[in-house]
Amino acid sequence: MVLFSLEHSKAAYRADFALYGIALVALASYLLLDGPRERWPEIVAIVGAGLVAWTAIEYAMHRFLFHGLQPFRRWHALHHERPSALIFTPTILSATLIGVLVFLPAVVLRDVWFACALTLGVLIGYTAYGVAHHAAHHWHSDNPWLRRHKRRHALHHYIAQRGWYGVTSGFWDHVFGSNH
Repeated sequence: MVLFSLEHSKAAYRADFALYGIALVALASYLLLDGPRERWPEIVAIVGAGLVAWTAIEYAMHRFLFHGLQPFRRWHALHHERPSALIFTPTILSATLIGVLVFLPAVVLRDVWFACALTLGVLIGYTAYGVAHHAAHHWHSDNPWLRRHKRRHALHHYIAQRGWYGVTSGFWDHVFGSNH
């Protein structure tokens, strides 16, 4: 089924960024316009916690799921074989997982404001991951940050496929010693 294809058309690839962009704006607007003002410091802190949580989720998924367990390992190998191909997690799958694994538990454990803030933080991280990963494979620039990022990701792809799992950040690679 096309909705669950790993390789996408340019239109579907761009739609993924557009849909997550819309989701980011919608969640942020909801929190800003309808969120309880007395909870704004807490909401901002929860968004930050969601963003930090994303970096750990990204690292764990890339290291242990995409390079460890079948069928994810086989699917991810396709990306390593053809890094410039538009291979990514189908939007319907990633959105469902974020909803089921982030939003729903958060709303059950706390409330809708907590769930929206945590989900916004994770979505910011997920979207940053998508942009950073796209940039690593498709953008050319003399920007020092992008050059370092592209080098780190190239080390993962071409030299040390058992290291450098962080895409948006190398922090967890340093923590767990996979920065070799």
